[in-house]
Amino acid sequence: MNKTTRKSMQSLGLGLALSFAFTGEAMAQDIHFSQFYMSPLTLNPACAGAFKDVDATLNYRNQWGSVSSPYKTMEAAVDLRAFQKKWKSGFLGLGLNVYNDVAGDGNLTTTMVDLSLAGHVRIDNHQLLSAGVQGGFGQSSIQVSNLSWDNQWNGFEYNSQLPSGETFKNQSFLYPDVGAGVLYQYNKGEMYVSGNDNLQSDIGFSVSHINQPMQTFYASSTDQLYMKYTLHGNMTFGLKNTPLSLMPGFVFYRQGPTQEIMVGSLVKYTLKEDSKYTGYVKGASIALGAYYRWNDAVVISSLMEFANYAIGVSYDVNVSDLRTASNGLGGIELALRYVNPSNFLYQNKARF
Repeated sequence: MNKTTRKSMQSLGLGLALSFAFTGEAMAQDIHFSQFYMSPLTLNPACAGAFKDVDATLNYRNQWGSVSSPYKTMEAAVDLRAFQKKWKSGFLGLGLNVYNDVAGDGNLTTTMVDLSLAGHVRIDNHQLLSAGVQGGFGQSSIQVSNLSWDNQWNGFEYNSQLPSGETFKNQSFLYPDVGAGVLYQYNKGEMYVSGNDNLQSDIGFSVSHINQPMQTFYASSTDQLYMKYTLHGNMTFGLKNTPLSLMPGFVFYRQGPTQEIMVGSLVKYTLKEDSKYTGYVKGASIALGAYYRWNDAVVISSLMEFANYAIGVSYDVNVSDLRTASNGLGGIELALRYVNPSNFLYQNKARF
């Protein structure tokens, strides 16, 4: 076997392995964002209306471009509160979440559209208990003509004209999707920068794909989408009489045989607050930090906030066994967020 043939065979083998590995992973588990705190409706339907009167986000993620065809994920979401003036003891939250994910050489595409409805009960001025449900539909598709198969290796070279030996029932299908979750918040303290003696915290649990919809392109397969269990939490607490705040957070996913654990923190520096009385001066802050996705990546993260807007940028540095092929390069992620009211408004009690 000459060097050219050997090199071609090694390249094909690596391509096939990566293609199957990535396709299998994509079908086995849902999308994820490294900036999970910027995509609340992908975590838990109970987050709809839980944090702000209006909360709108845009997220974009591009990963694995150094190894194979890049995975691209885009999400748009909005949630808001309803009836909070009429109901003294609580209010409703409504949410809409849409995302599109394209993975691997076969352009394995997943599109989800979900509506969320949440009920929020004020336990007191500092505590809020929420429960939510989510329902919608998804579509999956694949471009089989873009894939390579081991049957197309004739012993000497790859030949795309050879039959793959694979039988597909269809290359696109629709399915319904149902989820539910609960959320608890505890907030207290002064939010103004001169005191900065505040604590904002939340912890939640959700179950996605309760109906376990079918997920297969093959005629002879009856694979179902695994239910996904998510445990998540975030906290912001100010260092008294300083402009600094710590923002630790974590998320845990379990879906079938796969799981993901991510933990870390941002350190926020408040540049200025909204003016206490006139509102003419707009608040601003900058935050930097890092998260660790267990056995996968170190995520370097930044967050810039101005008035009602926030911009998040993060980058995954791959530390798994795949780093040999990826050269440590993972993926970049961008997030935009609009909230009302602003995070910088003067407030001396919980924002419920």
